[in-house]
Amino acid sequence: MTHLLGLTGSIGMGKSTTAQMFRDAGVPVWDADATVHRLYAAGGSAVDPIAKIFPQAVIDGAVSRPALNEILHADDGALKTLEAVVHPLVKAERDAFIADHGSDLIVLDIPLLFETGADGWLDTVLVVTAPPEVQAARVLARPGMTQATLDLILSRQMPDAEKRARADVVIETLTLDATRQAVQNLIFDLTGKQHA
Repeated sequence: MTHLLGLTGSIGMGKSTTAQMFRDAGVPVWDADATVHRLYAAGGSAVDPIAKIFPQAVIDGAVSRPALNEILHADDGALKTLEAVVHPLVKAERDAFIADHGSDLIVLDIPLLFETGADGWLDTVLVVTAPPEVQAARVLARPGMTQATLDLILSRQMPDAEKRARADVVIETLTLDATRQAVQNLIFDLTGKQHA
């Protein structure tokens, strides 16, 4: 039986780094964002269905995220229409990944885990966190990031405190060594095995 571990966390909390630690330990990791990028790219299975509902969002045979975002901002109902097309495609990709990776543990990296109700079908939910000042320092170190942009992103995400309250497991990502050890401990707790 495969244990499905959901991984989420707000921007700058160390989710990508933590996902890589699971990969380094030999645990398969499915990335929801990377899947959507593939679906939106030229030849991706979301391009034609999105072209039918939002033709102006498809440029040069691929879904343009800026164009799509303009549509979503202008029309309150557009997001539900888009999700009705994209969510089944994402689910099909996720199901195929799980079927292809016959592992005792699979990590599913899902930024909007709680917002999309994924906590209802996952076996365990892991939230990564860090103090707000650490989070802000990490995000503001990214190229082109401003405090105003960070504030806007945070206003659209479920608050960290709520994510932590709903999580089965919380890992604080203050140092790489402590985070790596917490990942190793969690893998052992869920599988009874030490991974590489």
